[in-house]
Amino acid sequence: MLQTYVGKHDIFTRVPHLVSSFTHSMILRDITMTESIRPFQIAIEDTALEDLHKRISSTRWPDSETCKGWDQGMPLEYSRELAQYWVKDYDWRRCETMLNNWPNYMASIDGQDIHFIHRTSTHANALPLIISHGWPGSVIEFHKIIDALAQPEQYGGDPADAFHVVAPSLPGFGFSSKPTTTGTKVEKIGAMWGKLMAELGYASYVAQGGDWGSMVTQSMGQTETKHCAGIHINMPIVAPDPETMNDLTPLEQSALEGMAFYNEHDSGYSKQQSTRPQTISYGLADSPVGQMAWIVEKFYAWTDCEKNGVKHPENVLSKDELLDNVMLYWLNNCAGSSARLYWESFNQPNLAPIDMPVGCSIFPCEIFRSSRRWAEKRFSNIVHWNELEKGGHFAAFEQPQIFIKEVSDCFRKLR
Repeated sequence: MLQTYVGKHDIFTRVPHLVSSFTHSMILRDITMTESIRPFQIAIEDTALEDLHKRISSTRWPDSETCKGWDQGMPLEYSRELAQYWVKDYDWRRCETMLNNWPNYMASIDGQDIHFIHRTSTHANALPLIISHGWPGSVIEFHKIIDALAQPEQYGGDPADAFHVVAPSLPGFGFSSKPTTTGTKVEKIGAMWGKLMAELGYASYVAQGGDWGSMVTQSMGQTETKHCAGIHINMPIVAPDPETMNDLTPLEQSALEGMAFYNEHDSGYSKQQSTRPQTISYGLADSPVGQMAWIVEKFYAWTDCEKNGVKHPENVLSKDELLDNVMLYWLNNCAGSSARLYWESFNQPNLAPIDMPVGCSIFPCEIFRSSRRWAEKRFSNIVHWNELEKGGHFAAFEQPQIFIKEVSDCFRKLR
């Protein structure tokens, strides 16, 4: 289904050095000369797309929900509408071309093949940045921000804020290979990302993440301290401070209510994936509509998608964008392998202190939100904190301009 093409791809990478602040020197390096990294091109076979269409067309549909709206899950009417669009109008080759327009690579790290996009900047002082997605997301989430982070002046930004962008697919997600043994926890992935950045020649860098990417990034803030100079997260994982319970701010009260809603009404997927990921994977691997509904329902629940009193994922993302993301799960048959990250890490989060520079952007429709005083109990060096007025769990996907500004404002302090 997937093909890799190995050839001569000369790119520029840089080795920044952390002293009292970042100073940079440039080197020329051909990353194809390393044994562990090779160029990669996405090339899905026509037979895979034909099989997808046949499966969608032969879907055995369930009966309709017995309530209005999404309270019982993704409504039958919208599921049929999106599935019909998937067969008749959706163009995977458009998405494939978009992804291939960036330099894609495979890196062999700890026995895993890790797919990543490496978009280098032309600016001499660009700062290396590794950015991590989560579930049910993918590198598709970053398609609106990669070029703007690398060449900000082309998008109304300041070239002094330029980044070399490294965007990997988590193990078991997208085009990365699937772990075949237990043990691929967020801590291991964070260490793998450290090895990836070292292999690329980046002696120091910064990291960003949301959802599982937030957990991976926070792990890097604990273990990659010699090379990772700072992190930015849009879902900080911290415990509410018991000492504040009698004096809650409006944000803290809302955050606790959100946690309660998640536990009571919105966490069935996580309980299944963190306990029996193999069982759910049979249905999702066999039915594209099942995979679509399993993912798109979360884009309804977790995006800031209310408009004129009506909540709908297409208020912030198009059908193409929703399906592009679903396709990275379907085409790679990674429903089970992506779900297993919950089995590995969901029930035992590492809340150890982080002392390196940390930036946090709190979007109003995020699943888990924190106040600054709660976050300060875990993060001793918060260099950026902002509570936004709009945006949700998939911040880079939903509000790319706001996201870019948050990342740039945070890491500007570390240059």
